Amino acid sequence: MPFTSFIRYWRDFFRFKAVQRDARTIVFYAEDAAAWGHFEAIVGELTGTHGRRICYVTSSPDDPVLKLGDDRILTFCIGFGIPMMLFFLTLTADVMVMTMPDLETFHIKRSKYPVHYVYIFHTIVSSHMVFRLGAFDHFDTIMCVGPHHRDEIRATEQLYGLDPKILIEAGYANLDSILRSREAIAETTAIAGNEGKRVLVAPSWGDDALIETCGMELVEVLLQAGYRVTLRPHAMTIRNSKKLLEELQERFGSNTDFSLDMDLTSQGTVGRSDVMISDWSGAALEYAFGLERPVLFVDVPRKVNNPEYERLTIEPIEVQIRTEIGDVVSPERLSEVPGLVEKLCENPGDRKEHIRDLRSRWIYNVGSSGKVAADYIEKVGQTTAATDDAT
Repeated sequence: MPFTSFIRYWRDFFRFKAVQRDARTIVFYAEDAAAWGHFEAIVGELTGTHGRRICYVTSSPDDPVLKLGDDRILTFCIGFGIPMMLFFLTLTADVMVMTMPDLETFHIKRSKYPVHYVYIFHTIVSSHMVFRLGAFDHFDTIMCVGPHHRDEIRATEQLYGLDPKILIEAGYANLDSILRSREAIAETTAIAGNEGKRVLVAPSWGDDALIETCGMELVEVLLQAGYRVTLRPHAMTIRNSKKLLEELQERFGSNTDFSLDMDLTSQGTVGRSDVMISDWSGAALEYAFGLERPVLFVDVPRKVNNPEYERLTIEPIEVQIRTEIGDVVSPERLSEVPGLVEKLCENPGDRKEHIRDLRSRWIYNVGSSGKVAADYIEKVGQTTAATDDAT
């Protein structure tokens, strides 16, 4: 760690400690810059509608919130080291809002002081297969994206004899953001013949993920079929598989129909595609529900971080919904991909209507999740503050 970063993290740690207690009623913690996409609407409601000042603590020096310059949002950057661990352990606040799971499981602990912990999902997928066992056990409130999260969490509590948490039917702020910005990112894309079709390949990451197992072959098949292909790797693939991405760029980079999109802060290439090809990535559900376009899933091994997930006897949403929003192809049958892409791009109007119906059944409060979450957080903050005053 550069010495300047070391100094900055400690400086912001102590600067946070110096903030007046009544200005630390509501604290947001961001593990990385991407968290702002899930917090922005909530923070906007709190600072606007409710007139609140909030504290926004991030571990990323590249977090866009640090440059907002909004005097209603007090910002701090504490990195990932000792300042971060001490920040959590000694936190004095009424409400802590996070997108990072596994509280109490690893090095991030609940404060030794009374704090109400609120979890915001950073993905639409299930809570019991992709996440680790016990990932949510130590939160007080869970903001559920849809009825699947409510059912899974209640079943988990019953199976393991856990105290019931407060479950709020919140929705998914990142989806609302996509819906609001669809026109800006090219809501409609001409679907007419192979030459005009744009295919976005945006998978998850890991040894069994799409890029790592058959990415080279898939891109080859798509380019030979005449599609314009954009490969948008997961952030962890960019971090951990640089050599593989270099090989892909070296092999296909000279083809004008291929592009490797490493700028995950921009949604431009996402909106300009006609169809997505993915695996078990939660981004596939955001794409389908947000842009109302189909997804073709390459059936690589499931992404399982909880080996006990089948004890719940609840099929994860990412398993249930695949053939509802698109189709599935075996990695051994990639030659069939062009035909499936053509089929998925037929009758786009009917598909949009079907996806809208699915979205209304699977996602709470479409278009207003930020308000629902902010109203609840404001209420908890007031209640906790009143209790503190009484004691």
